[in-house]
Amino acid sequence: MPARELGSEGWHKPWSGGNGGNCLEAMKLSDGRIAVRQSTDPDGPALIYTSAEMTAFIEGAKAGEADFLLS
Repeated sequence: MPARELGSEGWHKPWSGGNGGNCLEAMKLSDGRIAVRQSTDPDGPALIYTSAEMTAFIEGAKAGEADFLLS
């Protein structure tokens, strides 16, 4: 979905850091789903995940299941 349809308020940068301003932003929607967008393209696409999908992703990342992406 186009991120602009979700408005500009309520976005957070939980994954920002020393990466030159290329950050992911997330917003919890009123129905409990989570929207994710690229901060440098706020009018671009937003990916929408269920709470269960985001929980599985975060728990998997914490457990090292995505470490292969770093090498």
